[in-house]
Amino acid sequence: MSNLHGDFIREQREKRGISQGQMAERLHISRPSYVAVEKGTKELSLSEAEALTKVFGISVDGLLRAEAPNYQKYKQMILAYLREAKKDGKTLKKTKLAKLMYLADFAWFYENLQSMSGMEYRKMRFGPVPSDFFRAMEELEEEGAIVVKHELKGERDMYIISEGRGSIKRPLDELSLEESCLIDKVWSKWSDANTSEIVDFTHQQLPYKLAFDGEVVSYPLITQVNPEDVY
Repeated sequence: MSNLHGDFIREQREKRGISQGQMAERLHISRPSYVAVEKGTKELSLSEAEALTKVFGISVDGLLRAEAPNYQKYKQMILAYLREAKKDGKTLKKTKLAKLMYLADFAWFYENLQSMSGMEYRKMRFGPVPSDFFRAMEELEEEGAIVVKHELKGERDMYIISEGRGSIKRPLDELSLEESCLIDKVWSKWSDANTSEIVDFTHQQLPYKLAFDGEVVSYPLITQVNPEDVY
């Protein structure tokens, strides 16, 4: 186990106010052995790693990536896409926006071996999406940062998203220049595509295809996709 993983585990433990002794008990190992885990000098067994993920509420994949989700950054990614759309005089359907978020996170992992936001995506009917996507949308709407319009098209509910007045002066300071550039590239490729096209594209990618329904979608699998098929 690297020091990066050890530091991540220590940070997650401290955030939850759990002592090293308590963590050792939950992993069924001695306190000195657990201290070695945080120092990066002891490897976790699979059963110990699984016990650790239950304490932290993350997947084994998330533990291996050693990154905690950056929720504020994730919300800024949403606003970044809406600003791209606004520049082009467009609005975004909610489902298409969720897929654009996935493409940015997984494309960033493809290039840097870590996701942009650190969010975990699960295999859902309409594509990979983190549960926090819906919470983020609700909060942004309450803040006036986004406007959500409901439309009924045949028997389908459509949600049209645009940037609200409460977001106009909000800086996107969690995003680096490189991250913003990637979001711009993803948007440029998919700006004119309809929702079904981008949904079909994400469904054909290995991370989604190889996951079971409701299961966390694996970031590392995106590295096995051809470069032109990443986003």
